Amino acid sequence: MRARAPIVVAATAAAGVLGLAACGGGGPSAQELAAVEYAPEAFDGFEASTPEAEGLVPDAVAEVFWRAGELESIHSLTVIANGRVVAQDYFNGTGPELSQNVQSVTKSYTGALVGIAIEQGCIDGLDQPMMDFFPELAARVEDPRKFDITIRQLLQMRAGYPWLEASAEGVELLFHGFAPSNIVDVPLARDPGTGWDYSNLSSHFLATIVTRACEVEDLQDFAQEHLFDPLATTPSDWTTDWEGYRLGYTELFVTAREMARFGQMYLDGGAVDGEQVVPTAWVEQSWTPYTEGAWYYKVGDNFDRTAYGYQWWIIDAGPHTYFLAWGHGGQQIAVLPELDMVVVVTADPLRGQLGDKPWALEKANLNLVADFIAGLPAKEGT
Repeated sequence: MRARAPIVVAATAAAGVLGLAACGGGGPSAQELAAVEYAPEAFDGFEASTPEAEGLVPDAVAEVFWRAGELESIHSLTVIANGRVVAQDYFNGTGPELSQNVQSVTKSYTGALVGIAIEQGCIDGLDQPMMDFFPELAARVEDPRKFDITIRQLLQMRAGYPWLEASAEGVELLFHGFAPSNIVDVPLARDPGTGWDYSNLSSHFLATIVTRACEVEDLQDFAQEHLFDPLATTPSDWTTDWEGYRLGYTELFVTAREMARFGQMYLDGGAVDGEQVVPTAWVEQSWTPYTEGAWYYKVGDNFDRTAYGYQWWIIDAGPHTYFLAWGHGGQQIAVLPELDMVVVVTADPLRGQLGDKPWALEKANLNLVADFIAGLPAKEGT
């Protein structure tokens, strides 16, 4: 088990034929497109195919990979269509063996574990109070509103806990590291249920709750049995807090291929090879927009709407809506049910880095995917 280390997570604040030129700069020449290599290898869970065979325009796929190659911090780009990998490449000296910190993509894995815990009866339901799982702290809680916070509100990031990155004190807490006692010592920014605030703390409480509710010593053991094993996933690391609880909001280390399997599972309604891993109803609830206009800063012309569900984002891009697991630096699992597609990006996690430069790198990676999706033709009849 890796020891707890100080971190900061969360952001502050293709094309030719797809419209990717909106990212800035000219598009690639025909010769440059012809030279792009993205032919994938089959890997566990996915046969290899081609863009043409899966109904995609080859030049459009070549262009998004050409543009990925121009980005400073990207590590990988994977395109899955109709359950087959049609394109994958690695950049900036990385390869398929890289298991890395996917930052806040971890939140979507945590959300899946909450759904599994409810299905198994560890948690009574979405409206069970948070404080049921922290009885040792009850006598220390001075704000009575904290007794009203529910599992549902933590999942929606509507529990009242603040966006920590907005204050020097909050950033210091992120660097210092979380513990269950933060339930007591972090003040609420608003009444529970009355508004949305991006809250790493809320996601971490969810992971701690699953650990306690399911009476396991280590959340990773529970996750391995009920989520990771069906996905042929073995995280190389998952950082813990000061008291040994896995971080529910960041620092899960997985590969791009493992991320693709997670995204495909959600696309398939929570099933893997006919086995129901996450309840189908949980996938639907996770992708329901409970807050519109959730993000604080503009990302790009095609990265629109930014609604929030249960530890997943809902993004509009051109004529399409996709569901996004999003992590600092531009880590992404983008799921587009309308076109039966999953797009995965890994990038430099920019650990502990905030400010204009890291945000510019992150936006470039986010816009790469949004612009690609925006340029895809709408499915007939939609």
